[in-house]
Amino acid sequence: MSRYYRNYPFLSLFTVFILLTGGLVSCSQYSTKPISKGYHNLTAHYNAYVIARDEIKEAELILFKTRQENYTQLLPILFPVDSMLSMPVKPQLDDAIKKASLIPERHQNSKWLDNAYNLIGKARLLKQDLPNAIEVFKYVNTKGTNEDDKHEALVGLMRAYTEASDYTNALNVADYLRTQPLNKNNTRDFYLTKAYLHERKGEYATAAGILDATFPVLKKGESTARLHLIAGQLYDLIGQPNKAIAHYRKVLKSSPSYDQSFYANLYAIQSNGLTGDAKRLAQSAETFDDMLNDRKNVDLKDKIYYTMGLLEARNGKIDRAIKFYSQSIQAAGSNTTQVPYTYLEIGKLYFEKKADYPKAKVYYDSALALIPQQSPAYASISARKKTLDEFVQYQTTIRTDDSLLHLAQMNPAELDKQLDKIISQKEKEDKAQAALAQQIVERASGANFNSIPGATNSNLQPNERWVLYNPIALSQGKQEFSTRWGNRPLEDDWRRSNKEPSDAIAGANSPLNGNTPANDINPNPPLQQQDASNATGTSASSPRKAQKDAMYAKIPFSKEAQAQANQRIENALYKLGKLYKFQLDQPADAIPTFEQLLTRYPNTLQKPEIYYLLHLSNEQLGKSSTWKEKLLAEFPNTSYARLTGRTAVQSTDSEAKALATYKEIYDLYKANNVTEALARADNALGSMAGTQLEDKLALLRIVLIGKGQNLDAYRQSLNEFVRDYPASPLLPHVKEMLTAANQPTANRK
Repeated sequence: MSRYYRNYPFLSLFTVFILLTGGLVSCSQYSTKPISKGYHNLTAHYNAYVIARDEIKEAELILFKTRQENYTQLLPILFPVDSMLSMPVKPQLDDAIKKASLIPERHQNSKWLDNAYNLIGKARLLKQDLPNAIEVFKYVNTKGTNEDDKHEALVGLMRAYTEASDYTNALNVADYLRTQPLNKNNTRDFYLTKAYLHERKGEYATAAGILDATFPVLKKGESTARLHLIAGQLYDLIGQPNKAIAHYRKVLKSSPSYDQSFYANLYAIQSNGLTGDAKRLAQSAETFDDMLNDRKNVDLKDKIYYTMGLLEARNGKIDRAIKFYSQSIQAAGSNTTQVPYTYLEIGKLYFEKKADYPKAKVYYDSALALIPQQSPAYASISARKKTLDEFVQYQTTIRTDDSLLHLAQMNPAELDKQLDKIISQKEKEDKAQAALAQQIVERASGANFNSIPGATNSNLQPNERWVLYNPIALSQGKQEFSTRWGNRPLEDDWRRSNKEPSDAIAGANSPLNGNTPANDINPNPPLQQQDASNATGTSASSPRKAQKDAMYAKIPFSKEAQAQANQRIENALYKLGKLYKFQLDQPADAIPTFEQLLTRYPNTLQKPEIYYLLHLSNEQLGKSSTWKEKLLAEFPNTSYARLTGRTAVQSTDSEAKALATYKEIYDLYKANNVTEALARADNALGSMAGTQLEDKLALLRIVLIGKGQNLDAYRQSLNEFVRDYPASPLLPHVKEMLTAANQPTANRK
């Protein structure tokens, strides 16, 4: 036989060709034969799957090592996907998708098909391509053949929904996975993803409990140390410091990075302050000294001082806490990550403990200027800052207009002396600021400005710092500029004297130096008037006289200007009292504010509401008062009087009686007996409180007021309905009526 093939070699080659062709045909990716499946399994695994898997692991490792942790805030259990942060590893992720895609393209009968789709979904998830990641994971769950791979896809799907903030669908997937027999890896990933989901939702107790169940399946290492740190943070947030301390200690036993061990020690000290353990607190003081003296912590001193301030605040030592917080800001240097949160803590102390709202506003301004907008605290800081802005505005209006009215009563000689005194004080302050600026310039001369400690605020005391490197001073400066000059456009000659009078605002340190709006009219006697033609010359020849003339222009000498000033004070007292009562929840401060308003302006139109708010404020403090009786005696037919006697439930007899009363009033209305119908409606509203017809009678009363009284009374009654009946089905119709009434050409029928 061998001799036969030697004689005919072309037959041997032909046989080999036939065998190879048959083998390749049998290796089709759609074939179910063992040889075909074995070939495609081998090729798909080593030529595609392993390469894609390793590239994704490398990308995840790079993202982990280059992460930027903000230890001042609760750390995320899983790193939130971010397309910008993933840019450095985008080539690896793109190549991983390309390699994994070879399997569904060329190896359909391979057992690695589901794994390849899971890798594609994971890579797209890391790139923040959430819609496509979700579709891939859904496909695996629907078409997959291996249960473990399908479970892995569902864990990825839950993660993708969480990143998309679609918590409802994420929880639905989690509920299904809870009933499935998961392998070890899928159990670990499921627990971590579910804990992350609950952390994102703010359900910290649930997240901490799930993390506790996860640690037994985790290996020691930096990633596990990080999770112990997060578990400690979660337990701190739910008020369980002892459990938090236990996790902080486990951080140190899990091969942590230096930053992780440093913050674990700091957080443990903070938690010790919550336990009230005197021995632990004494040890904390020694620990702080060691940390501050450790050269490795030179760039972390701001965190140490911050923690020291936090402990003092928890122990009720507010002034010491503010001192340490201030040291934290000074020690921050160029690393300002901690600074906005330190400003926030100081602002909270002034707001909640000292009730010093003007100072609190300054620190909230600074915190809001520096804190990232995506921070969870941003919205609450912004809301509180708005409240503080209003508070300072009302207080400034009251103080400024009071001072201006006082100056208007002085005799000319005394007033002239007072103005000279104010100008001299301002000049003194300006010289001090100029000297400080010169001092900083001299320190900077001959050296790199950024290397001068004073220039970058690293060593100078707060009152010595250059204003452009002091966020608090910057905030104050912006506020003073806005108060004095208003919202000025960027233009030349913005401070010229021929600007509209309403744009001129007084200064910050006195009513004549920038704190009160100018009057809409010029009430000054001719002595204080200045011809526009020689204004420039006068200012140039006598700057002091020009300043004094500008101050004179702001004093309300005329009766009309004084009436306007009093109206501003009345409105500011009214709004300030409501701010104390509702936004600041300080009824003890609201009461004297409202009482001052009633004393100074006994004929105020807001008297019924003020009586009612005084009644509520005293009731909130557990004090007895006569404000309810005064309200019922003086203003029995107002909505505020009805609010004091409103009951929640009425009997069937009351409902029947209410229906009869309503019908009688409505009949009077149809008979065009407006006066009688309105009087009956006013008297009946109190007795109909809590019935189903109360809001209907209130609306009928509005219609009667519209027919028998002026437009202002009609608008007021509409506003009262909107306030008093927020759940009424009639509310949309009343709002339409109010909109029509507020039109310039409102025509009531």
